[in-house]
Amino acid sequence: MGSNPASRAIPPLSTVRLLGMDFAQIAQTISIFALPVLLAITLHEAAHGYAARHFGDYTAAQAGRITLNPFAHIDPVGTILIPIGLYVMTAGAFLFGYAKPVPVDFRALRHPKRDMVWVALAGPASNLFQAIAWGALFILLRAFENEEPFFNSLARAGLLVNVVMFVFNLLPLPPMDGGRILVGLLPWRAALAVSRVEPYGFFIVLVLLLLGLVSEWWMMPLMSLTYLGLDWLLWPLRQVLEALL
Repeated sequence: MGSNPASRAIPPLSTVRLLGMDFAQIAQTISIFALPVLLAITLHEAAHGYAARHFGDYTAAQAGRITLNPFAHIDPVGTILIPIGLYVMTAGAFLFGYAKPVPVDFRALRHPKRDMVWVALAGPASNLFQAIAWGALFILLRAFENEEPFFNSLARAGLLVNVVMFVFNLLPLPPMDGGRILVGLLPWRAALAVSRVEPYGFFIVLVLLLLGLVSEWWMMPLMSLTYLGLDWLLWPLRQVLEALL
């Protein structure tokens, strides 16, 4: 209470060292996750646009969103500032972010209700294929006894990022991809009822995330199943490498 306010603005030396260590750890984490995250987001959004164009909607194509240029899909706030800010403030315990959604005019699709399912599914499917690729890379690195920890960490990060994006985006609540898939699969009356949730869906998802319900009841169970599926898909590669090496 009676101390000089100016002196309290300078942290003790031990705190400075701790902050320096934390900054180094944050920088290392960002360097490892940057490439997998950029690829995961870019291919996810481009896949939506490509599928929409395939089924008759050229909105994304005309907006230049069917591209592998990550800057076309990055939202400065949702893709960079919010995730990094949450990572720093929660010491990595909570992470959330988003990219610029690809514009899709579902009315322009040849069969809107049916084709919406494929357009929505294209994004998570791209993440599943990327997870398989990163998993294969990790197996190859292990098989050839790679000693460089950065590349092993990069492969693990790529696998994790894409499994998380695959499962999270399949959450059956509009405007998530899973919600749009659900709307496309339900009968018209039920589909209309679910679609009415979309204006509030983002806030509902955010609240469920903060309460830990999405993690406990959706993410963890489905991520475990996804990893089991990936193990099964990559089993032949492991067997071939074991036979050759």
